[in-house]
Amino acid sequence: MGRFEKLLKRFLSKPKDFSYDELTRLLASLGYEKVSTGKTAGSRVAFVNPETRHIIKLHRPHPRPELKRYQLDDIEETLRNKGVIQ
Repeated sequence: MGRFEKLLKRFLSKPKDFSYDELTRLLASLGYEKVSTGKTAGSRVAFVNPETRHIIKLHRPHPRPELKRYQLDDIEETLRNKGVIQ
């Protein structure tokens, strides 16, 4: 099992300590790019797949780097609905 498969398996298990950096690596592996939204964006971030033009928007977690369970659920549902993961 490669790094991507391990990271995807970890994401799907929805651990309480899944970090924003791990999500960034996972989405990059799936073809998404982080989009700069300007200085006024604050903690809001967007990831765009240039081929499909699909956008995933979320708030970067702070002060701790771990994502909330609802964020993991929303991202998983979006990726499944778009057919990116099975």
